Amino acid sequence: MIGLIGLLAVAACGSPPPAGDAGAGPSLAEPPTGTSTEVTGANGATSPATTASRLPVATDCKTDELSLSIEDDSAGAGTVYRKLVFTNTGSRVCVMHGFPGVSYVSGEGGEQVGPAAYREGTKGAPVTLKPDGTAVAPVGFVNVRNYDAAVCKPTEVRGLRVYPPQETAAMFVALDGLGCAGNPPGNQLVVKTITRS
Repeated sequence: MIGLIGLLAVAACGSPPPAGDAGAGPSLAEPPTGTSTEVTGANGATSPATTASRLPVATDCKTDELSLSIEDDSAGAGTVYRKLVFTNTGSRVCVMHGFPGVSYVSGEGGEQVGPAAYREGTKGAPVTLKPDGTAVAPVGFVNVRNYDAAVCKPTEVRGLRVYPPQETAAMFVALDGLGCAGNPPGNQLVVKTITRS
């Protein structure tokens, strides 16, 4: 009797695990690492379960694929708001995210006049621009005549130097006005985050 029980125990230890057992190999629910999941159609053909990896990834808009213009917006107490309008002139989809860099410039060499624009508010969501698509950034222009002239040092300006977000190459938009070459007690320019137009 003992011999029969011993033989049965040895046979059980040496038998292969049943089909579908966790120890039998990779689960059908999770493909092995390094493989791609496929979907089988009615005709037996297979295709990737998702095509997301095949789509081009939109990256930051570059200065040389943007054009820049300015539009009037609104006026407040002592401040006039205008919109910087960025247009995607390139052939690809790109993304703008955050604040542009903005400052007054004068002279033929584009010398900066006074402090750059103060960033007002929070950084917004990314804006995806298709070719010919536009995005805007509101800019507030303070009436610098309200500042003490000795501190402000009012100076004629001929436009704005603008850096798109994440770019080191500048753009220029013509706009005659008056800026502070000194250090005014407030912000002569304020800029808000880029949004959809």
